[in-house]
Amino acid sequence: MLASRILKTTVIGIAVVLFALNVSFAFEDDGFGQARKIQSSHFTVYYSPQIDATTLAQQLNIRPADEILTGKTSRRTNSSSEQLAEMLDTLFMRVCDIMDMQLYSYTGNIKICQDYNQLSQIYRNIFGHDFQHRKSFYVNELNTVYISADSFQREILGHEIAHAIISHYFVVLPSIKIQEVLAGYVEYQLRKSQ
Repeated sequence: MLASRILKTTVIGIAVVLFALNVSFAFEDDGFGQARKIQSSHFTVYYSPQIDATTLAQQLNIRPADEILTGKTSRRTNSSSEQLAEMLDTLFMRVCDIMDMQLYSYTGNIKICQDYNQLSQIYRNIFGHDFQHRKSFYVNELNTVYISADSFQREILGHEIAHAIISHYFVVLPSIKIQEVLAGYVEYQLRKSQ
């Protein structure tokens, strides 16, 4: 009798562990297994080998004025991936300044999808329902921004970075509506300063 209970408890425990591992693998299996990787001070960026880092940097359009506003000095980098990493850190600091929420030690992920279809598929895999014409999204549990390559612009990415900052700044998260208002404000300020 006692052995039967121990066996049942062990089987249930193993089943729970396997289920938990399966769920975490489902989150990790988002199609970025063969991705290129760029490391910046605040982000680890993953993107498909078909996407060009130079094009991404041009689309992001971080200008010297943005660097001045964040207190950074403009420096020349050797590669387009280093340039993109610097631009992302500048954008992060700019978003922190706009919201007046400084997170100096923040690190997170940005995953750049090839197109809207890949982005939509990842959203469906994570949340279990269809994507509703969004260009990007942030997953708090994974601390990851997902964005399509054709939407890789400072206003759109800044909006998602704002969500990441909000989720790490507040001990108790504000409501979704308040988070959207703050992220929308960041997007507005970035568009206004073009």
